Amino acid sequence: MTTSTETADTSRISISAHYTGMVWLRHGLSAPAFATTMGRLSYATLAPINWLLTRLAGANIDIFLLQRHKVLDAQLRELIEHHGVTQVVELAAGLSPRGYRLYRQYPQLTYIESDLPAMAQRKSKLLERLTSNAKHSMRPCNILEQQGPDSIEALLEQLDKQQPTVVISEGLVNYFALEQIRPVWARIASALSAFPAGYYVTDLYPDLVEHPSYRYVKLAQKLVGFFTRGQWPLHYRSNDAIAAGFEQDGFTKVSVIDPADCYGKVDIPRVKTPTMVRIIKAKA
Repeated sequence: MTTSTETADTSRISISAHYTGMVWLRHGLSAPAFATTMGRLSYATLAPINWLLTRLAGANIDIFLLQRHKVLDAQLRELIEHHGVTQVVELAAGLSPRGYRLYRQYPQLTYIESDLPAMAQRKSKLLERLTSNAKHSMRPCNILEQQGPDSIEALLEQLDKQQPTVVISEGLVNYFALEQIRPVWARIASALSAFPAGYYVTDLYPDLVEHPSYRYVKLAQKLVGFFTRGQWPLHYRSNDAIAAGFEQDGFTKVSVIDPADCYGKVDIPRVKTPTMVRIIKAKA
């Protein structure tokens, strides 16, 4: 069981949900009900930085977030349409419209969104206004809890163990040091092994020191740390190291996807510089 200090440490994650929620809305991926005053304020505050990044690096925060979000969506759709997935658990869902959007497209899904209790309560009220289907719900969850009703394991216990299942997270794992998040990945792999097919899909920002825009990655790291009042560590130095790490944590098959490899296949904005994020699709 985590300590109260560990639990409090995760609360800062939901702050960034306001900003990303505004990004999804401005780019047609969300509904107006997902917008917040804090989201509008943070989006306006970062507008000059986005402008500067566009001039210096040919891309901005919005572009990087859209690449991440849409490639994650593409992996999830592929698992639903071609691998029979009928159950999805989204961790740290915040104000993400993914569940709302995908459930309307795939009504056969059981889709559980989750986040820390305060955000879960807020999102539950929002979903009640937008949809009223028991198969799409919001639940409290702290990923650091190793047991109890707010644990990842408790969420997965609510599902049909005979159905292929996905756990997905976005914008979550780089808020934790590698030694803190790897046990979470190991627990996800273990819990998903109870299903006939279990997958984990997530984004991850690696520590690519030779990246031509590495200084902008470090700037983004400082910005995230400032706005969330915490750290934003980068994980692993290469795609091979990422795959090896996830295999060591209990996954049997790991794909590391560069969004640039999805140009022309997924509707994402292109950038001239190499991409900074990696999308992981791991089978338990």
